[in-house]
Amino acid sequence: MSRGYRALAWALAPVAAAAAWAAAWGVRLQPGPEHTLCLFRRLTAVPCPGCGLTRAFVHLARGEWLAALADHPLAPLVVLELAAGWALWGLALAARYRPRPERWLGPWLLAHAAALGALWLGRLATGTLPW
Repeated sequence: MSRGYRALAWALAPVAAAAAWAAAWGVRLQPGPEHTLCLFRRLTAVPCPGCGLTRAFVHLARGEWLAALADHPLAPLVVLELAAGWALWGLALAARYRPRPERWLGPWLLAHAAALGALWLGRLATGTLPW
């Protein structure tokens, strides 16, 4: 992808985020596994480690922080990481930062997987998964 297309994609990312935020206002959140998009949950009737993230993002867009944390406690962290990734992308495009993902991406993804797994096991053991 050429530098011009990457810059255009970077510039349009906030537009896409704003559109998603605006769309979240019109979403009606329905409880229950029959209203989920998660294939794992539909097949096993057990919520997966990421179950609740979409609903949490909708709650965050509406400013409903407690509801978002109840649906998935890691949702605010994911939103902050997406914003930080967008900012780093912009710095890299402006040639002010040269990312070296091979140094940190693997451990970072492993830490995320461990956090999701630990949270899921803890919520499964305490019966606090979003059903």
